[in-house]
Amino acid sequence: MTDTAPPTSAAELLRLRLDIAYDGTDFSGWADQPGRRTVQGELQAALARVLRLDGVQLTVGGRTDAGVHARGQAAHLDVPVDLWAAEGDRLLRRLSGVLPADVRVRAVGPAPAGFDARFSPLFRRYVYRVSDAPGGVDPLRRRDVLWHKRPLDLDRMNRAAAELLGEHDFAAYCRKREGATTIRELLRLDWVREDDHLYAGTVQADAFCHNMVRALVGALLAVGDGRRDTSWPRTVLGAGVRDSAVHVVPPHGLCLEEIRYPADSELARRAAATRRVRTLPGT
Repeated sequence: MTDTAPPTSAAELLRLRLDIAYDGTDFSGWADQPGRRTVQGELQAALARVLRLDGVQLTVGGRTDAGVHARGQAAHLDVPVDLWAAEGDRLLRRLSGVLPADVRVRAVGPAPAGFDARFSPLFRRYVYRVSDAPGGVDPLRRRDVLWHKRPLDLDRMNRAAAELLGEHDFAAYCRKREGATTIRELLRLDWVREDDHLYAGTVQADAFCHNMVRALVGALLAVGDGRRDTSWPRTVLGAGVRDSAVHVVPPHGLCLEEIRYPADSELARRAAATRRVRTLPGT
């Protein structure tokens, strides 16, 4: 005898969308890793326990690195239709009772047809927060704000950022992965003042390659404190190779704020387009 749900055919499965938030400080990133505490691991264990379901496997919209936070993470999970009918109304509250305090499922429910958390997004939006306060970061913000010891000039940073917008090969700002393209469309990159000496850099793209956000932020901080000219980040981009002078900033200042999906009628089409390998015009 077993307390877990029996195997179910694909025709009897229902896709659920989960909206998730977490403090990434004590996690080794999103992705499940043997012997390490991960967001995916905690969520899958909680879902397996609450639903009494073997082989729980989440597909995520944005694979965050160790130490990176999220307010707007999204994932999907396929479950038996009858299981959702029996447990759906109480699933969110039951998950809240078993999950650790540093990860929350904010909403869960049936996903529209064609929804794929990984391949359907129009864009992901991250925000990196940094302080140049002479006395350092507010101790209550030390887990999500980087302290930069030199004063920053946001006007210089925004002029440099504007030169990076558009579709490019971001190999110079990415850790290369075998077989993966580094062509991305950078939709937004700008800095605003949130409070005295507290700045937020928004980085928005259709997708990101590994370390891309933190490398871009590092390049712009070098411009903001005067170590580099405003043209330097664009020059690095054009070189197409990693530059040791580009500092990849620590992860704790970074938060995944939003994953935007298209209208329901466009979900499947968007997923199919995303799966195609991208090349730049003329290549």
